[in-house]
Amino acid sequence: MKPTSSCNDLNDQSVDSPTLKKINMKPSNSSNDLPVLPSLKKLNMKPSNSGNDQPNSPSLKRINMKPSNSCNDLPEQSGSPTVTPRTPAVVVSNSSKALASSASGKSLLGSNSSKSLVVSSSSKSLLGSNSSKSLLVSGSSKALGQKMKYVKQVTGKNNDTELHLAAQRGEASAVKEILGEIDAQMLQTLSGTEFDEEVAEIRSAVVHEVNELGETPLFTAAERGHINVVEELLPYMTKEGLAMKNKTGFDALHIAASQGHQAIVQLLLDCDPELSKTIAQSNSTALVSAASRGHTSVVKVLLEKDPSLIHIPRSNGKNALHLAVRQGYVEIVEALLAKETQLPRRTDKKGQTPLHMAVKGVSSEVVRLLLQADPASVMLQDKFGNLALHVAARKKRTEIVNEILLVKDTDVNALTRDNRTALDIVIGLPLSEEAAEMKECLMRYGGFTANELNNQPRDELRKTVTEIRNDVHSQLEQARKTNRNMNGIAKELQKLHRAGILNAANSVTVVAVLFATVAFAAIFTVPGGDDDNGMAVMVHTAAFKIFFISNAFALFTSLAVVVVQITVVRGEIKSERRVIEVINKLMWLASVCTSVSFISSSYIVVGRRNRWAAVLVTVIGSVTMIGLLGGMTYYVVKSKRIRRVRKREKYYRNRSNFWHDLSDSDINSIYAI
Repeated sequence: MKPTSSCNDLNDQSVDSPTLKKINMKPSNSSNDLPVLPSLKKLNMKPSNSGNDQPNSPSLKRINMKPSNSCNDLPEQSGSPTVTPRTPAVVVSNSSKALASSASGKSLLGSNSSKSLVVSSSSKSLLGSNSSKSLLVSGSSKALGQKMKYVKQVTGKNNDTELHLAAQRGEASAVKEILGEIDAQMLQTLSGTEFDEEVAEIRSAVVHEVNELGETPLFTAAERGHINVVEELLPYMTKEGLAMKNKTGFDALHIAASQGHQAIVQLLLDCDPELSKTIAQSNSTALVSAASRGHTSVVKVLLEKDPSLIHIPRSNGKNALHLAVRQGYVEIVEALLAKETQLPRRTDKKGQTPLHMAVKGVSSEVVRLLLQADPASVMLQDKFGNLALHVAARKKRTEIVNEILLVKDTDVNALTRDNRTALDIVIGLPLSEEAAEMKECLMRYGGFTANELNNQPRDELRKTVTEIRNDVHSQLEQARKTNRNMNGIAKELQKLHRAGILNAANSVTVVAVLFATVAFAAIFTVPGGDDDNGMAVMVHTAAFKIFFISNAFALFTSLAVVVVQITVVRGEIKSERRVIEVINKLMWLASVCTSVSFISSSYIVVGRRNRWAAVLVTVIGSVTMIGLLGGMTYYVVKSKRIRRVRKREKYYRNRSNFWHDLSDSDINSIYAI
């Protein structure tokens, strides 16, 4: 392309341009014949009354610029956004990059007489060049600077397009309208098989347009969480467009993950799962961005889509777990550890494990999770020889120091590369309550300073160990004597218990014999008397039959109790206790049967006229027996349940005390020295 000397020459030269063919544009000798394209909406130009041949485009309204019948009628820009006839012509594309490239003088076309404005409909094509994204300028660089300043006033501080602004506001309807306007405008210029291809190309150029920050409309919508706008833009995005980064190195997935927009992250990954592997500055993945900001739901979505993300560290070697534990995000730490159990052993470029990072924070729960996942990590050193214990002591994390010292693998007197123990570090801290508490805790677990470790004579240490060992043996011997005394006491209690069981059995036997005697005698003293043949007078009544049967049950049940008591073998306490339980239940049955016998005989004795008395006796007896037996049954069941619970608690308490005694014994402290 070469510079022209007039507007006519410029238009003649542009006749064969592929871009002009797209929009069915033909050259003319006046600016009235220039078509108004969709991209003019960005500039909000509005036509004047003289441009009757030109359709009204809302794009012309934005810079309040109107075409005239000749190139010389263009207004000049003054303090307000207008253009004078002396202003040189400018060709503007949708891309903010065009301004930059034009300002550098790489794509300038000079013209002495051309003063008309020509705007291409696509950021991909300008006049005779399909790939040009340049600004066509004639005149001085001062005029170019004025136009660049004016374009920024129109499009915003970041040179945002209308699509960017709609995405910022979350107006999905506006986005849909802008994209649909392309179809409407192209229907006027294209027809046939070219239409779909041309519209798709232009629409793709619009949705992939970036502002001065390198952000696409999709990026803007994803950053602000406008999922409805993202849904409108995604069908028109290419894979390359989805992965486009802004000037800070973030793409749409990274910014959505860092802002915690879980639904948008899910939508982007469903569209292109490979997005999860894209990296931003410092080699950060979307998982790292989400984990460092505490977005648990986003972390879970990313891990579900691609668990391998957990192995990708940043450029400094820190992975997602390093950053999550530093901030104390418990749920994220649990999710990461569930995916990879060896993650607590990963180190960064300083040799720091996640445990080193966790103790710098304030969450003892996170430290506890890491120690449960890998207790051995407590002895991993960084490049300076620091254990997590040293870092926690330096940071004055008292509670975390206690958690670390509870791990049996912890060496409380481990030295750093500068030959300092944890106690040395604590002593060097300014006086405070935390420092005093940590010092006491370290000394309680056998902590020494480096000088004490180096200067303590071996003989003195051996002597101390021997004395402590003798004390331990004397205490063990005393414990054995105590156990022997306890065994003697237990035997005495066992004897007393057996004597109690025998007394109870004898008492039950006496009562059973008494019941049997009463039942046996009752059959010969039948209520109502006998006839001449010795048969009971009331034998045919229901009351007599009930009396006879219940009396028999009472007799035989009592006799069974007596037989069991006579024949049972004495010796085992458990067996005797079970026999007592059985005969007690039999005695309950005998009591019930005796009560029924008495109630039925009352019906025989009082007769029909005084039946109310028999009914009253029945009610009194039933309530008494049912209440008594029900209460006894409840008490027995409850007692058994309580005994079982106490036995279980005693078992667990003894077991807990055993392990507690082992962990608190002086032997461990001796050999820890």
